[in-house]
Amino acid sequence: MRSPTDLNSTSGDGAEPLAERLSRLSAKARGLDSAPGVYLMKDAQGRVLYVGKALRLPDRVSSYFVPSADLGPKKQPLLEEVVDFDVVVCESEWEALLAENRLIKDIKPPYNERQTDDKSFPYLVITTREDFPRVAITREPTAEAFRGAKVFGPFVSPVALREAVTHLQRVFKFRTCELEIQDGDPRLRFFRPCLLHAIDQCTAPCGARIGKEAYRADIDRFVRLLGSKRSAMLREMRAEMEEASRALQFERAAAIRDQIHAIEKLDERGSRSDNWQPETEQLIVDPRKGLRSLQKTLGLDRPIRCIEGIDIAHLQGGETVGSTVCFIDGRAFKNEYRRYRIQSAENDDYASIREVVSRRYREAGAGHELYPDVILIDGGLGQLHAAQESFAQLDIAPPMVISLAKKEELIFVQEKTEPIRLARTNAGLRLCQHIRDEAHRFAQHYHHILRRKKTLEE
Repeated sequence: MRSPTDLNSTSGDGAEPLAERLSRLSAKARGLDSAPGVYLMKDAQGRVLYVGKALRLPDRVSSYFVPSADLGPKKQPLLEEVVDFDVVVCESEWEALLAENRLIKDIKPPYNERQTDDKSFPYLVITTREDFPRVAITREPTAEAFRGAKVFGPFVSPVALREAVTHLQRVFKFRTCELEIQDGDPRLRFFRPCLLHAIDQCTAPCGARIGKEAYRADIDRFVRLLGSKRSAMLREMRAEMEEASRALQFERAAAIRDQIHAIEKLDERGSRSDNWQPETEQLIVDPRKGLRSLQKTLGLDRPIRCIEGIDIAHLQGGETVGSTVCFIDGRAFKNEYRRYRIQSAENDDYASIREVVSRRYREAGAGHELYPDVILIDGGLGQLHAAQESFAQLDIAPPMVISLAKKEELIFVQEKTEPIRLARTNAGLRLCQHIRDEAHRFAQHYHHILRRKKTLEE
């Protein structure tokens, strides 16, 4: 909480007293359109400090600038720096949520630290290429999941999505398992269906209890429902809820009410065409195609089977950590993921990379482990040189070391001064981006764990 003397202080640029600045910003906020949207708090240099969402912009934004505003210990210093704000008006609250998430990931404002992770909103996927399509909810869609599939989302409420799918499964009786089921397979008649069939939530194509055409008819109706407003189903459910209430079956009425709310929330979703989550949707790549493309780009004689990615994470030198992630045949092999607490450097990415390389590949250099076919460093030419300096101290040189620079997305290759520039749609580049981002996610996760631990200890 600020004291009266705080209100007499000046802003970050020393030109405007804090009380006058807050009064000016409060008046500007009260004049905003009464609509959902996103607001961006800015400092004197125009840098975005914080991004937030609001159901009603004037109410939420003006609450920052009242004299009694208490934003908590982490956000309170924001008021000492903010001198202006911008807003983006949205059509609905869920659109504001998606816009906020997109802006935070793109801009990475300093006061949005807890929301800059790689967590994404989920999708609903229907695998229409299979004889008996299945329905799945996923945050990390793979090339197989998206290829030839009906994809809905992203959805802003994972809990409501799961509840809605559970209820709709009682109506359309689709399967959610990952079994490979082929129409006409004689072995199906001996297969025992799972519990979902026993409670009448699945027609059990795994046990040949339904034909391909009849099952697909159910799936087609389910897809049409997802693309419509679901008004007829909701009217029937509301009538059923009212009937249960009149019969004093209040628990059943409450359960139906919750189901109605979950199904209504299916409308709170974006579209892939809106590009809300490009880091999830654009980096989907066929692993085999990506490996072949990367092999050609790097001029390797042998096919690439194993790639390891390396990244460093810290905040102004604090709690510096490193990570290595392993991909076999283009797929994450999490048993070989490694995390390292950096001991030799504080705010030096090059020294941190040298330490991670030395600790990870020391045993491989001694012949106790196999080297991966390609080692990918997150960074530019400097990071690549730092890794090579460490590799030079080992007994065995790695087959291929490259680095991938952000923004420009240039690939730097060992012993070459000029980087390789590939089209953004290149399958090899997209695979490298996916591995780099996974290494970044894994390093950031460990970094956040250490920071929380240090904060609790203090």
